[in-house]
Amino acid sequence: MSTVREQLEAHALLCRTALRDGKAMASLRGADLRDADLRGASLRGATLRDATLSGANLNGADLNGANLSGADLSDANLRGANLRDAALRDADLSDANLRDADLNDADLSGATLRGANLRDADLSGADLSGANLSGATLRGANLSDANLRDADLSIVAGFATRESAVTLLDKIRAIVIDPAKPEALNMRDWHTCETTHCLAGWAQHLSGQPGDTQTVGTALIWPAAHMFFASNAKVREFLERRLYDVAPAAQVTP
Repeated sequence: MSTVREQLEAHALLCRTALRDGKAMASLRGADLRDADLRGASLRGATLRDATLSGANLNGADLNGANLSGADLSDANLRGANLRDAALRDADLSDANLRDADLNDADLSGATLRGANLRDADLSGADLSGANLSGATLRGANLSDANLRDADLSIVAGFATRESAVTLLDKIRAIVIDPAKPEALNMRDWHTCETTHCLAGWAQHLSGQPGDTQTVGTALIWPAAHMFFASNAKVREFLERRLYDVAPAAQVTP
């Protein structure tokens, strides 16, 4: 009798073959796989939409390109898993262990990541728009080119406190709105020169922290992360009105 792991790996292979041959994809939509031992399993391209994988052990599993939209992965162990290009829209990853996971270009829009461990995870290019990351750990995570629009980044481990973020934003504000420094803000580049930076660039420049500018900026001034790709005019308005220190509903739309 085949194991659950063997059945899932066969399913993933069937999905990849169907995709290659232009045929209809096989699906395990809604499957109940809670607490399953899938360590190191090859599930590349698998269709597991709305599946229940809560508490499952997927340590080191290959889920590259898998469809896990709407899946329940709460408390799952995904440490070191390959989730590159995976679809995780509206998935529940609360309290999941995603340390060292590869989430490059993954779609996590609307996902719940409350309390998740994303330490040293690669989230470069990931879509985290509307995701709930409250209480998550993001120390050492790579957030370069990630979309964080409307994401909840409150009480994130590894990020500055709201008070510290607001204090730094106030310093940036004083520089950017200074009439004597009309060229201080340039949202077209992270760093133009020593006296001209974008929003995240100013955070990095003032803090002296090395590394990827978007990642550093997100950690330091997360209440303004949704403005990192906005225009000069929008960012100036955001800073002038101190909208980083008010309820999200009052924020400027980039």
